[in-house]
Amino acid sequence: MVTRTMIVGGTGQIGSELAHELRRRFGKDSVLVLGHSRRPSEGLMDSGPYETADIRDRERLLELVVRYDIQEIYHLAAVLSGVGEKDPQFAWDININGLINVLEVARERAIKVFWPSSIAVFGNNCPHVDTPQDTVLQPTTMYGVTKVAGELLCEYYHRRYGVDVRSVRYPGIISAETLPGGGTTDYAVAIFYEAVRRNQYTCFVNKDTVLPMMYMPDCINAAIDIMAAPSDSLSTRLGYNLNGISFSTAELAELVRKRSPGFAIRYEPDFRQTIADSWPDSMDDYRATEDWGWKVEWGLDRMADDMFAKLRRRLAAGTL
Repeated sequence: MVTRTMIVGGTGQIGSELAHELRRRFGKDSVLVLGHSRRPSEGLMDSGPYETADIRDRERLLELVVRYDIQEIYHLAAVLSGVGEKDPQFAWDININGLINVLEVARERAIKVFWPSSIAVFGNNCPHVDTPQDTVLQPTTMYGVTKVAGELLCEYYHRRYGVDVRSVRYPGIISAETLPGGGTTDYAVAIFYEAVRRNQYTCFVNKDTVLPMMYMPDCINAAIDIMAAPSDSLSTRLGYNLNGISFSTAELAELVRKRSPGFAIRYEPDFRQTIADSWPDSMDDYRATEDWGWKVEWGLDRMADDMFAKLRRRLAAGTL
């Protein structure tokens, strides 16, 4: 049996691209993708093993771990902030009970785990510029509550049971391959898609909103790099701050307009504006840099050029 890695939530925005990268680096049969309701792309199905499961079903998870001889899990299944506010109980069920199941299986089988936290752990009572690694965590959403609870669970399972679990606090993630799944930072992805499709976009946050973002290649590298780091180099089992790049919505719109002349944007803030206002403008990620060599490789202009190139190719091919 070759397969050693399982990606839980492997058909989502991060999981689907992480699967392709891990399979590219380590072989197509080395990574098991675990999905639930979202049908994977043909490329994902054809490039390696795929199974379905509900993350709340611990027995099914354990059965797959044993059958495929899993040595590490990237646990990415989650209900995000926008969707979570519409059904907080469901968000808690998936995000917390799912994580506990993964941690329990990891405890029983001595498996290394990657679990992403988020800027959603922060709230209005922390510094919004260069938010420090260690600060008050008072989230304003159920998604954020589950991320704080998840960080504490990860730290507890490491301290109490020795589970080798690693975590980062991701900013908003931008990708040209897979649409996001209902988060507050989704506007930074949708603006590119709508510029290519219709050259106009109605944005659900205002023009002055500033949030840290990250292009998908940096997101994937961060996950793989922290999992490869020596265990004794990690000074925390809570989420490491990862800053990425910060910009306002208006700055992003102007960046899009330079690459798509005539692009029009309208601002119609909804309930997600309050959520965005509670999150940092930027984060201090010095500890990730010191502990395991984290660094951003994709700047704003390079990201925008790549997004437009990829989305225009997909539009021409009829896959957008």
